[in-house]
Amino acid sequence: MENIPVSGPWITEKEIAYVTEAVSSAWYSQANVFHQRFEEKFADYLGVRYAVTLPSCTAAIHLALAALGIGPGDEVVVPDITWIATAAPISYVGATPVFVDIDPRTWCLSAASLEECLTSRTKAVIPVDLYGGMPDWDAIRAVAVRHNLAVIEDAAEALGSEYHGRKAGSLGDLGVFSFHGSKTLTTGEGGMLVTDRTEIYERVLFLRDHGRRPGDKMFWNTEVAYKYKMSSMQAALGLAQMERIEELVDRKRRIFSWYQQELAGVQDVTLNYEAPGTKNTYWMVTAVLAEELGLEKERIIELIRKDGIDCRPFFYPLSSLPAYQDLLSAQQARRRNHVSYHLSPYGVNLPSGMNMTAKKARYVSQTLHGILGGSARHAPPAYLKTAYLTEG
Repeated sequence: MENIPVSGPWITEKEIAYVTEAVSSAWYSQANVFHQRFEEKFADYLGVRYAVTLPSCTAAIHLALAALGIGPGDEVVVPDITWIATAAPISYVGATPVFVDIDPRTWCLSAASLEECLTSRTKAVIPVDLYGGMPDWDAIRAVAVRHNLAVIEDAAEALGSEYHGRKAGSLGDLGVFSFHGSKTLTTGEGGMLVTDRTEIYERVLFLRDHGRRPGDKMFWNTEVAYKYKMSSMQAALGLAQMERIEELVDRKRRIFSWYQQELAGVQDVTLNYEAPGTKNTYWMVTAVLAEELGLEKERIIELIRKDGIDCRPFFYPLSSLPAYQDLLSAQQARRRNHVSYHLSPYGVNLPSGMNMTAKKARYVSQTLHGILGGSARHAPPAYLKTAYLTEG
């Protein structure tokens, strides 16, 4: 079996043709044509009013916080289990990240933990649709309304996921996305910010272009701001991928179904959860092993790579990272966030790239079976008994 990467895109002749067209023609008066088409199609897909192309999801979170006026003295809540890009922009604007615990089934921010950690300084919360899964958005929004919190939905990993018929990214005051090369839809690097709020949209446009008001005289900056833009070639690639979005999402769900069929008989391996009323796009197929097996994620990754299989570790709690070791809120989180610290050591992201096949998923699963040996129990939890999709 060839080496199996953990992630990667699905590029067709459509993407190549669109990017070639952008290289050839997206200049001068046509410089923003692909941006506009990409943004309009993206907003229409999500059912929101505005979408803004950006160079990364990190930039999108930074602009969201800046547009909301969040700064020194403020606190912003984030789940302890996520990539640091969710939290780093909080520091960019001079605010303080507060790390809260996750739900043990969805692995997303827990509304109860959110409410427990609020103070008079809390101004916003950034729930994350982790690995394509969805949190309890009704509960999160109820807490936000009670405490007058702005909500930034980090849907970087969840394009196409749904919560009771609403698309991921459309459930907060703002939504943000990543188009990194590993994501379901890619522009190589890139991101998007979406919102229904006109005042936020206009503020974001101003802040991303060095503090210049649209239509004002040339080179007239009224604030020191940022340079956060996407190239025409990236926008063209994104547009082509957006025109194939259902195909890409279906592919992700099919990949998950292959793993589910292969691993459903192992009680000590828990895969991503799809809560009732939600649609999980399974950006990363994730396996959390029972603690009783005594195999932590670093050891699993070391062993499985010997067979040419690339895996990633389940995110480390942000509060455990050296980057935050001296932060008081991180010290408090290390004592408080029991679910995060219980699950993280035993989780791995299995190969989930768009080049996966049923044969490759079977090989990965059989290799994992071999590593677990006879120590794993083989009666599946109820929520893993029914496949979400047939292999087809």
